Amino acid sequence: MIPRQLSPKLSEALANSPAVALLGPRQVGKTTLAFEIGQPVDALYIDLESEQDLAKLAQPELYLSDHQDRLVIIDEVHRLPGLFPILRGLIDQGRRSGLRVGRYLLLGSASLDLLKQSGETLAGRIAYLELSPFTVLETGELSSENLWVVGGFPESMLASDPRQSLRWRQDFIRTYLERDIPQFGPRIAAETLRRFWVMLAHNQGGLLNAAQFSRNLGIDVKTVNSYLDLLVDLMLVRRLPPWHANIGKRLVKSPKVYVRDSGLVHALLAIQDKESLLAHPVVGQSWECFVIENLLAAGMGEVQGFFYRTGGGAEVDLLLLWPDSTLWAVEIKRSLSPKLERGFYSACVDLAPAKKYVVYPGVERYRIAPDIEALPLALLAEQIKQAL
Repeated sequence: MIPRQLSPKLSEALANSPAVALLGPRQVGKTTLAFEIGQPVDALYIDLESEQDLAKLAQPELYLSDHQDRLVIIDEVHRLPGLFPILRGLIDQGRRSGLRVGRYLLLGSASLDLLKQSGETLAGRIAYLELSPFTVLETGELSSENLWVVGGFPESMLASDPRQSLRWRQDFIRTYLERDIPQFGPRIAAETLRRFWVMLAHNQGGLLNAAQFSRNLGIDVKTVNSYLDLLVDLMLVRRLPPWHANIGKRLVKSPKVYVRDSGLVHALLAIQDKESLLAHPVVGQSWECFVIENLLAAGMGEVQGFFYRTGGGAEVDLLLLWPDSTLWAVEIKRSLSPKLERGFYSACVDLAPAKKYVVYPGVERYRIAPDIEALPLALLAEQIKQAL
């Protein structure tokens, strides 16, 4: 059992809220973490993919009323959206009898329906947490380079060899396209969505150009945007927003888009091992997005991520916005001797960030300039975690 960074925060959320939604893509480890949290308190587990458990909830109010004094873990909760109004009533009823926190732990694959339903009916009664694939802070002995190649999904990361890892990720993608995604919306052509997903991998970390995707796929721009919205809602793709500020410069306004798990990127592009990856044109962008995703995961939803780019060439790969409005500027280099371009310095003049870092694949921490440090990914992720 590899300890998850989110575990203490999940325990804290259950100690302060009657319901907690733990969201994340399939196979990311939500159920395993829920069992770890629920075992000491003898939690009741209900899996809505099980016909037997679904039958128990034929009369959900009656069944759940019999377990008011236990933490109830409900897996795949998006399969029964009508459950949310009932949970609201049970939570309010429990509050009147002194049962105020730690009632329900809801696990879901981050469908739009789940967020909409729970937002409408459980407002003020639910906390949201996101479980990402494994990060450099969690994998310990596994090097960041290996994690980058195979990605952070547990089955892929712990596979016995690269070929088995790649096969698992390809099966994961196929299962999503053929079985899971159709549950979350109107009928979508699996092959067209697969081609779109592959195009996103080729364009990893690039600016969103929906018109270009539309021409390449032979579908309209509205459909492209709906596909992208779906993959973002399922936490498989991230839209990294541009930084907007009134600084008198012409700013890029399109978001960057990328497949969040680097292992899925490599599976979509049929890249099996590190040697193949290093020879592929996507290598630089894959590394950059891997670093961004790990740093945002270290911030556990409390640190927001942006990028900065102006028409004049000023650019920062990642801006971290802290709750107190402090900015950290992070440049990402796939080089053991990183050198900064003039665009980074120009951007720092525009933005005046409190801290400036360069993440590179080496092991030492050193100063490039009096106010700029170069350091490995794991060290900066740990620094973000400690600063929360």
